[in-house]
Amino acid sequence: MTERVRVAVLAGGPSAEHEVSLQSGQAVLEALPRDLYEPVAVIIDRQGRWPVELRRDLADVVFPVLHGPYGEDGVIQGHLEALGIPYVGCGVLASAVGMNKVAMRRTFLAEDIPVTPHVWFTGHEWRTTTDHWGLVKSLDWPMYVKPASMGSSIGISRVTSMEELRAGVDLALAHDRVVIVEQGLTARELICGVLGGHDTPEASVPGELIVPGDWLDYEAKYLSQAEIATIPAVLPERVAGEVRELSVRAFRAIGGYGLARVDFLYEEDTGRLYVLEINTMPGFTSRSVYARAWAASGVPYPDLLRRLIDLALGRSGS
Repeated sequence: MTERVRVAVLAGGPSAEHEVSLQSGQAVLEALPRDLYEPVAVIIDRQGRWPVELRRDLADVVFPVLHGPYGEDGVIQGHLEALGIPYVGCGVLASAVGMNKVAMRRTFLAEDIPVTPHVWFTGHEWRTTTDHWGLVKSLDWPMYVKPASMGSSIGISRVTSMEELRAGVDLALAHDRVVIVEQGLTARELICGVLGGHDTPEASVPGELIVPGDWLDYEAKYLSQAEIATIPAVLPERVAGEVRELSVRAFRAIGGYGLARVDFLYEEDTGRLYVLEINTMPGFTSRSVYARAWAASGVPYPDLLRRLIDLALGRSGS
C-alpha cells in the first residue's frame, strides 16, 4: 500500500479573518481523502502562537488555509520557504501583491488589465491634510473605502457623503495604515476561479454573487444562511469568455501559482468588465464560491484538493 501523504492544514492565525480561516480549515480537513492523505490540524491562535513546531518530519506538504494578513500576504509563505516544506498556493511575491490592493492595481494597470477608478493615501496623509475632499475629488459618490490589505469585506464602507467618508476612512485605518477608495459602479459582481501552475493555469466557469444590499458584507458572506452566488453565472458567451481570459491574465500578472479567485464588476449597459481584485487564498468553507465554481467546471471538492496538493509537491520537486 502506498504511504499516505501527510498534509498539515494551517488555520486560524492572528488576522481579523481568524474565524473564517477556522471554517475553511475544517472543511479541508473533513474533505481530504483518507486513502491518500494523513491530515494534521495545526490551529494558530489569535496571538500567532503555534501548537506545534512545524518540521519536515511532521508534514510532507502544508495547506495554509489562512486568510488576510499573516496568512495570505507572503508572511507564512516565506516561513514555509525557509523551512523547505512544500505548500499549497501562491509564493511570497504573488501573495504579497495579491494581498495589497494598491500594489495589485499597479500590477494590473502595467499589464493593461482594466480596474475601477480609485485613489489611495496613507493614514498620515489623511490626518495631516485640511482638504479631505482633495484626496478623493477625482471620484464620484458613491465610493467604497477599504483597508489596502484586508479581505472578507472587513473594514469596508460604502459612502455617499463627506461625513460617511470620514467615518469609513477611520474604520479602514483601524485595520491598515493605507486606505484605498474606489469608484462605486452600477454593476453585476462576478467571480472566476483559477487553478494551475505558472505556465498552464485554467479558469473555471464564472459565477455571480447575489448581493442583498449595496454590497456583499462580512455578515452576508459568512453568517447569513441565504444563497450568495449563482454558479455558473448567466452571461453572454462573449462576456463569460472574457472573464475567463482576464482571470488567467490577472493570475499571470502577479505571478500566481496553484490557485486564486478573481473578482469582477460587469457593467451591462456598457459591456465593460473591471477586475476588482484577486484573492490568492479564497475561502474554502462549505459556501466557498471558488470550490463551487470548480465543481460546476467538473472538478469536485476532493479532486480540487488533490490537484492543489499535487501542484504544491510538483513545484517543490518532491
